[in-house]
Amino acid sequence: MKNLSLLLIGLFMIPMFLLTSCDRGEDVVVNSTPKFNTLKDYMVANNLDLDKILTSTDGISFVVDAPALATDVTAFLNTYYIIDVRSAADFALGRVAGAKNVAFANILTDATAAKAAGNTKDILVICYTGQTATYATALLRLYGFKNTRALKWGMSGWNPTFDRYTAGTGNLVQGNTNWTNVATPPTPPSYDVPTITSTGTDGLAILKQRVEAVVAEGTKTVTPAAVVANPNGFYLNNYKSATDYAGYGHFTTSYRIQPFTLALNNHLNINSSPTAQVVTYCYTGQTSAVVTAFLRVMGYNAFSMNFGMNGLWNENPFWPAPPAGNKWVVASRAKSYPTVTN
Repeated sequence: MKNLSLLLIGLFMIPMFLLTSCDRGEDVVVNSTPKFNTLKDYMVANNLDLDKILTSTDGISFVVDAPALATDVTAFLNTYYIIDVRSAADFALGRVAGAKNVAFANILTDATAAKAAGNTKDILVICYTGQTATYATALLRLYGFKNTRALKWGMSGWNPTFDRYTAGTGNLVQGNTNWTNVATPPTPPSYDVPTITSTGTDGLAILKQRVEAVVAEGTKTVTPAAVVANPNGFYLNNYKSATDYAGYGHFTTSYRIQPFTLALNNHLNINSSPTAQVVTYCYTGQTSAVVTAFLRVMGYNAFSMNFGMNGLWNENPFWPAPPAGNKWVVASRAKSYPTVTN
């Protein structure tokens, strides 16, 4: 009986011995921080929050107007490494001097190659109306080209021959029952932040992967007509000041999101559903393109409304008279600057 007891004690001690006597080495630490949080913290700490994308730490805005005078055109163009993301066919019909035709999908590789080859100029992105260019500008800034700029109004503002902006303007919400001038925006519901899938383990690696993925997706937009037809079918973000939110009016269900930064902590959590089709609209479709690119990098199902207020209500009486403000009037916005062809 005594031997049996000793045997049982020995059998009990063996697994305990094995578990406690092996070489522990370094403890394995599992990083359970969500990728969204890792990315967010990195972007805030490295001046890549939305406000720094709209205006870089050098004070450079994401857009630049065409020069005021024709005599300044050459000096203006010589300031930049210029990429034109329009189709090859349209690029051949007319472009600014010195521009290089680059497919949107290749903007990161082209900018990286140009830098490796010794380019030290800031990048200027040109498209048809300034909206794709601002989307590209946001992504390039997030990728490390912090002073990239878009030509405001694109080729539409360079020469009226290439005007595509006018066709996008309209007055769809004038008299619409879903449009209001109520000054207080509705209170947004609370949402969890998106789940970001990435093989990166640090903020920089996650950011690079996310920017590359968003570039590969191409631009994401909706038309004003689609939103007017079914405003309740979208999660609408209005990127305007409080004064303009009431002055121009807005969709009854739209949330005002200016200012909008990651540094406000739960600001993203409460202002954009991570699963809904999140549509941001502004004045011209150019700022909303930046916001949309930024949100997509952060994992949101975001879209920019083409042409902004100009597409919704171009003749809204609240617009300041051009050249102030952002109202599109081809006669006052489009310059008559030269282009070159193949």
